Amino acid sequence: MKHKKYQKLLINVIIAVLIYALVMMAIQFGWIGRQFLSMIVPVCTNVMLAVSLCLIVGFLGELTLGHAAFMSVGAYSGALVTLNVPLPSWLALALGLVIGGVTAALAGVIIGVPVLRLRGDYLAIVTLGFGEIIKSIFNTLGITGGAGGLSGIPMLTTYRNFTLVFILMLIVIVVVANLVNSRQGRAICAIRDNYIAAEAAGIKISKYKVMAFVISAFFAGVAGVIYAHNISILKPGNFDYNQSIEFLVMVVLGGMGSIRGSIIAAVILTLLPEVLRGVADYRMLVYSIVLIAMMLFNNSALKAKLVARKNMRKSTEVSKEA
Repeated sequence: MKHKKYQKLLINVIIAVLIYALVMMAIQFGWIGRQFLSMIVPVCTNVMLAVSLCLIVGFLGELTLGHAAFMSVGAYSGALVTLNVPLPSWLALALGLVIGGVTAALAGVIIGVPVLRLRGDYLAIVTLGFGEIIKSIFNTLGITGGAGGLSGIPMLTTYRNFTLVFILMLIVIVVVANLVNSRQGRAICAIRDNYIAAEAAGIKISKYKVMAFVISAFFAGVAGVIYAHNISILKPGNFDYNQSIEFLVMVVLGGMGSIRGSIIAAVILTLLPEVLRGVADYRMLVYSIVLIAMMLFNNSALKAKLVARKNMRKSTEVSKEA
C-alpha cells in the first residue's frame, strides 16, 4: 500500500517538474506568442480557485456561488498592502499574499458560521447574495477606487515571475490533497456522503463545514492577490456571479470530488477562449460543443462515487476519533 502511495507521489512530482520545465523553456525560447504568455498566470490562478472550490463543492458536497467574492476580498486587500506599505516589492507581495488570504478567510468565517447551517439551494442563494453585497461594498468604498477601480497595482506576478506563481499553485494543490486524505478530510467526505449518518456517528458537522469553508476562502484570497498583481487594475465588476459560476463549471466538468479533474478543467476552460479566438464567428458554438464533450467523456464522476463508498466505510473510524 505504501509502495503504491510513494509511486503515485513520484509520478505527480515528475509531472509537475515536466510541466514547469516545458513552460520555462517556452518562455525562454519564445515558443509561444505574447497572447498565450499572458495566459500562463491566469491558468495557475484558475487552477488554485478550482481546487479550493472543489473542497467545498466536491468533497463537502455543498453548492456555493460566492467564490469570486472571497477572491475579490483577497485581491483588494493584497493590492492595498503593496500600494501603501513602504517595503521592497518582493516583501510587500509576500505580506500581501498573507493579508489577502487571511482577510478572505475571515470573510469565510463571517459568512460561514451563520450560513453553513443551510443546505442545497438555500446555501447557493445566500452565498450568491453575499457575493453581490461584497461587490456593492467595493463599488462604494473610496479606498478601493469605487466603480472606477483600483489602479496602479505593481505587476509582480506576470509570466516573468512564473516560478513563484507555480510554487504557490503547487502548495494549494498539495494542501487540499493532503487535507482530503487526512482524518478531517474523511470527516468532510462523510458529511457529503450521508449528512444524517455522519451526525449520528458523532462528527461535528458545523465544525468541519466551517473548516472547509475557511480553508477554501483562504486559498481563493491568495489567488485573488496573484490575479490583482497580474492585471494591475481591479474593478468590482470583475468579481460578479458569472465569475463564481465559471469556477463552479470548472469543478463540475472536472468531476465532483476530483482534484486532478478540476486542474485539467481549469486549464482547458482558461485557454479555450484564446484558442478559439481565430474562429470568432463560431467561437461560442465550438466552446459549447467542447463543454458537452468534456461532460460526456469524463469518468471522474464515476470515480468520485467509488471514492465516496470507500469514505463511507472509513467514516466509522472517524467517528471514534472526532
